[in-house]
Amino acid sequence: MKIAHLSDLHLFALDEIKPTRLLNKRFSGWVNMKLKREHAHQLSAAKHVARAVREGDYDHVVITGDFSNLAMQQEFAFIRQFLDEQLALPPDRVSIVPGNHDRYTRGSERSARFESYLAPYITSELKGATCSIEEATFPFVRLRGGVAIIGLDSAVPRPPLVAAGALGRAQRMALRAILAHEEVRKRTPVLLIHHPIHNPSGRLHSYMEGLRDAHELRADLDDVSFGLALHGHLHRRIARDLITRAGRIHVFGSTSASLMVDDPDRRSGYNVYTFEENGTFTGATAFRLEGPSGDFTEVVIARG
Repeated sequence: MKIAHLSDLHLFALDEIKPTRLLNKRFSGWVNMKLKREHAHQLSAAKHVARAVREGDYDHVVITGDFSNLAMQQEFAFIRQFLDEQLALPPDRVSIVPGNHDRYTRGSERSARFESYLAPYITSELKGATCSIEEATFPFVRLRGGVAIIGLDSAVPRPPLVAAGALGRAQRMALRAILAHEEVRKRTPVLLIHHPIHNPSGRLHSYMEGLRDAHELRADLDDVSFGLALHGHLHRRIARDLITRAGRIHVFGSTSASLMVDDPDRRSGYNVYTFEENGTFTGATAFRLEGPSGDFTEVVIARG
């Protein structure tokens, strides 16, 4: 089994934005986008990644958040169109979770814009557990052969310039119940979360950009003997380990699918994880976009 992992598309669809929609946190985000993101994040790169994943021999695709920039309706309409036309895979073969840019304001959270436009990609299949989509969207579970894909929502609206996330007690309790479920226990758990489990060094940096309840989440995972945790947020391909009381969780970050920069560890691309039929994890690699031609080079995921 092969799982392709991409993240942080930051798709732009704001040409007809009304100035009144910027009279909140979005103003600072719009300025940042115009000064930096609009040049670094390129739709053509995201299309190349989508084509490579669509044409690749992958059983499942996961996307770990930050589809949008300002979480506006026209952005999510464009995101859904991108998934339908560019990735062009059935929703049961694609699992997604939101990033902090997808819940950019409290209004976008209250209106559940992410869920409304992207509902087919966040359905849950574990019946009788606390993750049922009829009860709450996140966490969700999708059972694929020897793998249990678990989608978590770390996206929280924050004040300007703050990108920190959190799961919250209710979601973490649901995760504990999911991990104890018999259908999950006999499979390899693959957690999807936008914010990394490993927080940045430095208290201020962690407070501004990290996962606020990372310590609690790590305690919730202490009984997990093996598995994967996949994230985005850093715009960097990176491999780390989380040592638990029972064993080890492999933690991988994917760079932004749309980011075209000189740094090879951050340039656009996607990761691939392979599993045996019984769910045993056998390895990870990455594919880096080399330029406008759409050629990819297979590269080693750097240790963080």
